[in-house]
Formats: sequence, structure tokens, C-alpha cells
Amino acid sequence: MQSNLVIFPNAGTAKKSTQTEERTITKYDRAEELFIELLAMEDLDHKLDIKPAIASEFEQALSTAIRAAYKNDRSDEQAHRFLQRILYRINRLKLFWYDDLQHYTNERSLYLSSCRDQIEAAWQNWELAQIDLPALQQLDVKHALIERASADLNPSLSDSSRYIREDMTEAGYRHLLAIGSFDGLVEGSRLCYVLGGAANEVQCTLVRVLLEEYGNGRLSRKHSTFFAQMLAEFGMNTEPEGYFDLVPWEVLACANHNFLTTDRKRYFLRYCGALTYFEVAGPAAYKNYLAAAQRLGLSEAAMGYWELHIREDERHGRWMLDDVALSLAEQYPKNAWELLLGYDQEKLMGDRAASAVVRSIREAKQFV
Repeated sequence: MQSNLVIFPNAGTAKKSTQTEERTITKYDRAEELFIELLAMEDLDHKLDIKPAIASEFEQALSTAIRAAYKNDRSDEQAHRFLQRILYRINRLKLFWYDDLQHYTNERSLYLSSCRDQIEAAWQNWELAQIDLPALQQLDVKHALIERASADLNPSLSDSSRYIREDMTEAGYRHLLAIGSFDGLVEGSRLCYVLGGAANEVQCTLVRVLLEEYGNGRLSRKHSTFFAQMLAEFGMNTEPEGYFDLVPWEVLACANHNFLTTDRKRYFLRYCGALTYFEVAGPAAYKNYLAAAQRLGLSEAAMGYWELHIREDERHGRWMLDDVALSLAEQYPKNAWELLLGYDQEKLMGDRAASAVVRSIREAKQFV
């Protein structure tokens, strides 16, 4: 199978509007290209010990981007994009892509880990500053979870949802699929990180969710297969990450946040709260996409993924709330508020990503 690391599109596709922005984008693009070279370098840590200067240009851009994205009053969109792309390139090494084994030579590199930690520390502080943590800690967690889930199951239509339902063109729909394929073609993969450990009802429920995401072991029923069929219906690229350069940083941030909370067992409650929101709120979003496809008169194959998800995620949402989130709230009363943190962060970041996707669709003159 062709390497996904090799087929990543070049970074230099962002729109340039001013001379200042153009210089910034060029610097970040160059730094990302340098980082890709570091990723592929045999025995990276040893080479950096001998000659640390080979990473100096990238490290300067990294420090500049962290300040611009997370430590200035006005966040720099291109800095956000650069940082989330770098972080994703590191995080994706945690998954197996059925490509050249040599591409994983640096998967346990201490240098890559230090880059990841540097970005995550600043980014997570920035994200957490947008949540009222003391207020969450004062809530009746079980009551708050039930209230949130009830409200998010059938939310009122936002401007973005209305645009998708009523105004999005077929070209816009293809653009939506292209961005959605970033997650849709590897969906559920990160859930496996939280499944190991002592057997109990919570663990078994999470396993049930994973199994359904994977079509109960049948590739023809795996959710990603249905997404690939939607892409194929339009003659689009069905390779994972095939449209990486179209993915807004806000969408990348959701994926990177998911990597973080599944990789750190200390964040298990946050992850379960986030997954509860994702499964509860998913059907409402998929109904918008389905309504758009039906309005456009598209084929069944071009919308089958949404229909499948509406059915299954309604069930998954009930499982996650009743058998996972509420159960964990009882088991961990002192830390139960972290379930709400995960839930609220997933909603905040998901809404931000959804707005970015619609903005990308509106700005794209046509989808090629």
C-alpha cells in the first residue's frame, strides 16, 4: 500500500492575502517541510545529539508559532494551522497505516515527544482557559450530564446547520466529504487505546461501541467503508488523509485532542465525557448532511454513511450516557466533574470545527 507519509500534500497551499501574512506562511511552510525531513531521518535522536543545528530552523518557527497562537491577545490562524499539523504528524505515528515499516523508525523518538509536549502544554492551557473549571466542579455531575445530553440530542438549527441543509451546493457537499474523510476513513481507531485493563461494565460498553464502529469485524460493514463509498460515488480520493491540506486547523485540533485524552489514562474521564457528547450529538449533525444530500437528489451510495450513523449513534449515545458516563460519575465522585469537562470541551471544539468547515465550504469557489 502506498505510504500516507509520502503522499501528504505539500504544506504550501494556504491563501496569501498580504505581504506580512505571505512571509509568515512561507516560514511555516518551510518549517513543516523541514519537520517532515526530520520525521523520515534514520536514527533521528542520535543525529540531533551530534548535530543539533539541523533542527534549529524548525525549532525557531515552532517557538514563534506557539507565542503567536497561544500567548498573544490576537491568535494567529496560520500559527494554529502549523502547530496542529505538526502535532498531528507526530500523533499519527500511534496508529498503523499498513505502509512502509520504515516510516515508524522514529515513533518513540524523544525529540518528537519533546516537540509534542511543548505544543500540547501551551495549547492545552489555552483551551482550558476557555472553560470555567471552578463552576464545573460545583455541579451535580449526573444531573448536568443528563441535562446536557437531552439538550444536545435535538438542538435548534444553527446558522451553519441551516446553510448545510438549505443552501450548500453539490460542490460544497463534495468539499464537506473531502474534509470529513480525514476522520471518516479511520473512524474509531483511537478508541482502542482506552480498552485495555480491568473488565467491568464500562469497559464492555466501550468495546461494544468499538465493535460496531468496525462493523463487528466485517470490512464491508465498517463505518469507514461507507464513507469511502460516498467518496467513490463522486470519483474522489478514497485514501486516508488524501485531502489533508483542506482540513482546517480546528478539525485537526479535535483529532489531536482525541489522541491526547486516549493516550493519557489520567484523562480517561475526560475522554469518556467527550465520547458521550460525540455520540449523543452526532445524529443531529448527520441529519443535516443527509437532508442536504436528499435536497440535492444524490444517490443512496452518496449518503449511506449518514443514514448508518444516525441509526447507530442514537444507540451509542444512550450507551455512553447510561452505561459509561453516569456509571463513572458514581465510581469517581471526587473526579466526576472531569466527565463534564470532557463533554463541554468536545462540544466547544466540535462547534468551532463545524463553523470552520462551513467557512471553508463558503470560501471555496469550486471543489476540484
